[in-house]
Amino acid sequence: MQVPAQFEYERATSIAHAVQLLGKYNGAGRLIAGGHSLIPMMKLRLARPEVLIDINEVAELGGISLLDDDEVAQLFPILRDAEKVIADPIVRNRGTVGGSVCQADPSEDLSAAFSALRAYAVVQGPETQRIVPLRDFFVGPYETVVGPGELLVELRVPVRTGGSSAFLKVSRRAGDWAVGAVGAAVWLDGDVITEVGIGLSALGARNFVAVEAEDFLRGRSVSADVLGEAGRIAAEHCDPPVDQRGPADYKRHLAATLVTRALQLACRRAGREV
Repeated sequence: MQVPAQFEYERATSIAHAVQLLGKYNGAGRLIAGGHSLIPMMKLRLARPEVLIDINEVAELGGISLLDDDEVAQLFPILRDAEKVIADPIVRNRGTVGGSVCQADPSEDLSAAFSALRAYAVVQGPETQRIVPLRDFFVGPYETVVGPGELLVELRVPVRTGGSSAFLKVSRRAGDWAVGAVGAAVWLDGDVITEVGIGLSALGARNFVAVEAEDFLRGRSVSADVLGEAGRIAAEHCDPPVDQRGPADYKRHLAATLVTRALQLACRRAGREV
C-alpha cells in the first residue's frame, strides 16, 4: 500500500493558530512542515492522521539555516558537520530541524548532535510554554514528551566558551541512514575536560547519549588513552540493533571508534591536540 488514507487539510498562520487547530481536532491532527518522515509513513499507513496541519507559513518558526550561518559554524561546528551528511541536498533544503527532532527516529542524526550540545526544547501548549532539556525530550523510539495539543517551537543551545564539537557518521552509501553516528562536544580548562556531551545515533544509546562515557571524562586531562577509554565505555553501554546494516558486535566496535575520533576532533578544534 503506497497511498495514504483519507485526511483533511488545514493551514496554520501562527503558532497560536497551530495550537488552536491541534486542540480543535483533539489529538487526531498531525503537524506537517517538510514531510520527509510523515508522508512516507502515511503512504505505508503506519500513520493515519485525520487531518494534516500545515505549518510552513508560520513565520515565527523560521530560524537559522545551519549550513549557511557562519556564526553557527564557528560556535557549533557539530551542526554543520551533521547537516552535511544528512540525506541529500533536496531533503536538507526541504526538511526542518524541528520535524527531524520530533520524529525521534533512533537513527536520526540531529537528535544526537543537539543532545551532545545539551540543547533545550521549547514546547508550546494551549496555555503554557515549557522548556525541556533535550535529553529528557525523548521518551522512546518515535516518542517525545510533546503532547497531542503541543508543538515544538524552538531549540535553544547554550553558548559556552573554551570548547568545540564534531560529528562523524558511517553509512553504507551517501545519503543513507547511519550505520552509526556520533556527535561530541567538549569544554576545556587548559587540558582538563570541564564538561562534555556525547550523542549517538543508530547505536542503541538511551536518549541518544552516552552518559557513562561523559561521566568518565569529566574532570580528566585530555590524552589519547583517556579518549580511547571513553569510546570503549560508550560502546559497552549501548545496545545497537541487529539489522541489514550490521551485527551488534560490529556496531559496538564502530561506536568505540567514532566516539574516540569525534572527541579527538572536537579537542583539536578547541585548541588541544591529542
